[in-house]
Amino acid sequence: MDQQPVAGGGDSGDGGLPAPVIGVVVVAAGSGTRLGAPEPKAFVSLAGRSMLERALATVLSLAERAAIVVVAPPSHQQQARDIAQRIGGFARDHIAVVEGGATRQISVARGLAALPAGLEAVLVHDAARALQPAVVFERVIARVRESGAGVIPVMPVVDTIARRDGAGRVIGQVDRAELAAVQTPQGFPAEAYRAALVATITEYTDDAGMFAAAGGAVVAVDGDAHGFKVTTPWDLRRAELLLESERPRVRTGIGIDVHAYDEHSPMWLGGLYWPNEPGLAGHSDGDAISHAICDALLSAAGLGDIGSRFGVDDPRFADARGAVFLAATLEFVRAAGFEVVNVAVQVVARRPQFSPRRHEVEALLTGILGAPVSVAATTSDGLGFTGRGEGVTAVATALLSA
Repeated sequence: MDQQPVAGGGDSGDGGLPAPVIGVVVVAAGSGTRLGAPEPKAFVSLAGRSMLERALATVLSLAERAAIVVVAPPSHQQQARDIAQRIGGFARDHIAVVEGGATRQISVARGLAALPAGLEAVLVHDAARALQPAVVFERVIARVRESGAGVIPVMPVVDTIARRDGAGRVIGQVDRAELAAVQTPQGFPAEAYRAALVATITEYTDDAGMFAAAGGAVVAVDGDAHGFKVTTPWDLRRAELLLESERPRVRTGIGIDVHAYDEHSPMWLGGLYWPNEPGLAGHSDGDAISHAICDALLSAAGLGDIGSRFGVDDPRFADARGAVFLAATLEFVRAAGFEVVNVAVQVVARRPQFSPRRHEVEALLTGILGAPVSVAATTSDGLGFTGRGEGVTAVATALLSA
């Protein structure tokens, strides 16, 4: 039997911390025949990451450190080690990979044998339940400690259940209030589970069934709808669509605006009037900060740019203040199904002196957009037209969510 830690020897990086008292066996040895994939099911890609990788990532996200054993097919030992190495980080010394057996029970026994002694509890989890959230793991661990029993996460059965005879005739219905659909991880007091596994002479497909047959008590906790087992192509597509629907849609955009100084115009910048400063030349008020923000927002939303939305030929925007453009741009962005998450602006100019009014500008722009706006300012050390004091450049980035 192949049993190899992902990274062997040397300092584990624990800094003298006590050893983990929770063990997790991740069963990834199934062939996945019903899935129809050319490789074992746990190694099939689910929205860009294998099911094993997703299951391991959940275990690694638990608040409490755990010793982890992956039970993989002989043909995929190296792939399993590569996955554990890639996502294990400093915890990789707590992940071992062993070969699975001909049955699930043999595979679990090999995984259990690879766990260290002295554990409080052991969890057995199917990699095919790749979307089971960490909260269910935590719930199972807590209940094992509280009860000293085996613990299974369950979901209520919502369908009507019929009983059939050998000819396929319906002979009655089962009270579904007495039924539950069992998920993983299933948790057990470690030593009691080891003893049950050694004592059993019957092949069980369910860890809790074996534990109960050996005389162990089993209790239930709430599972999660995401903890379904990926068995068929339909299940795989369902899981992919769930991940897609829960993934936040985020868009970024960038905008740049440049205006020359105009001694005959008032200075409007960042939505504020700056007395005793030369203005900025332009069809409107020349507010480079506001205009750069508009371009960044439109870019992120895929709506073009300020020139295509507010052309210089449109008399409605002649001498218009930056706030007008910002409010109109915000309407475009929201109509496209987006909300502003935040905006950041960098101003490059010799004047005006920006720092005394920075917070005033940020507060005004934040109020208009309904999202945080931060503004920073710098000079260009005498280089270029901004360094020569000929004008202002503003660069904005925007983050939108759908």
